[in-house]
Amino acid sequence: MRLGLFTAAVAACALSMPATASAQTAVKIGILNDQSGVYADYGGKWSFEAAKMAIEDFGGEVLGKKIEIVTADHQNKPDLAVSIARRWYDVENVDMITELTTSSVALAIHDLSKQMKKIDIVVGAATSRLTGDACQPYGFHWAYDTHALGVGTGGALTEAGGDTWYFLTADYAFGHSLEADTGKVVTAKGGKVLGAVRHPLNSSDYSSFLLQAQSSKAKIIGLANAGLDTTNSIKQAAEFGIVAGGQKLAGLLLTLAEVHGLGLNAAQGLVLTEGYYWDLNDKSREFADRFFKRTGRMPNMIQAGTYSATLQYLKAVKAANTKDTEAVTRKLHELPIDDAFAQGGKILPNGRMVHDMYLFEVKKPSESKKPWDYYKLVSTVPGEKAFMSAAASGCPATKQN
Repeated sequence: MRLGLFTAAVAACALSMPATASAQTAVKIGILNDQSGVYADYGGKWSFEAAKMAIEDFGGEVLGKKIEIVTADHQNKPDLAVSIARRWYDVENVDMITELTTSSVALAIHDLSKQMKKIDIVVGAATSRLTGDACQPYGFHWAYDTHALGVGTGGALTEAGGDTWYFLTADYAFGHSLEADTGKVVTAKGGKVLGAVRHPLNSSDYSSFLLQAQSSKAKIIGLANAGLDTTNSIKQAAEFGIVAGGQKLAGLLLTLAEVHGLGLNAAQGLVLTEGYYWDLNDKSREFADRFFKRTGRMPNMIQAGTYSATLQYLKAVKAANTKDTEAVTRKLHELPIDDAFAQGGKILPNGRMVHDMYLFEVKKPSESKKPWDYYKLVSTVPGEKAFMSAAASGCPATKQN
């Protein structure tokens, strides 16, 4: 069946387009993320493409209604994101917003969605607060979070002898959460955090921050940042000879997109945690091959996760036999997740989607046998170990006594 209308809108258009008669009856999904800044490759327009694939695979309609999609660039500005989302909910009749890269943005939309009783499924943002103290009844967190990254990368490097850490941290909600969650894992495994320095989002010069990290003499410099902040930190660290001097860099949120941008010469040997890799199994390869034909690149966990979140939302609408928020929310909690991104996934009462995470090491150039052949699988981290239980998460609705 042919796919219904696709509407790609920049932020200005999203704020000005009038509602249509179609919008009153269609099931409408919004992709809100960074499409021009530090996280443009991390999710960006590629996540929008992945969401379109999910709609196409579902058949383009549900409950006899067309499935429509809108997108906008929030520019990593929470105020702009809330303005767009409010317009989408109030005027454009958007039923669900997903992707939501940037934790400060995701937290703001999470709160708005609670107020307006609309569903949001966060994929690109990392902070574990989304299903912790900031949890809400209609909010879900999909691909990964800072706790899972800390357990995967932080735990593995500490166990391997990297028992002293110093953090280079993006100075906003995501970086703070990643630093805190990884630090807890490090100390729980007998390591020590020697300190941290914080840098602005999308900084152009990391020299002073890297020199502080270097002078700490910590065995591991944990990069609690993402996107271009991470790749530029790694490039500038090479100029200071940090790795050559015996310290190790830990890219705590590093995806295939950033490894591709760095190239194997610069990225080789890095250890990282992702929730998806295109060459992991038959399902991941099949999706990745189709994605590559459309985009000329392989997907990372954010893009594959957006496909999964969009597809699962549509499955829940079909199972609920309505797009009513309360009914669809119940079905999202009930239905298992089994798709190209996750097999055997489940959603906890606090909205956290639990699935296996994977610890990878970036290959040496000599080990790569084909384009995008970048990772060696080190270990699988079971979902129950990677993610906090609902009771332990700090979510007021599920918090343990």
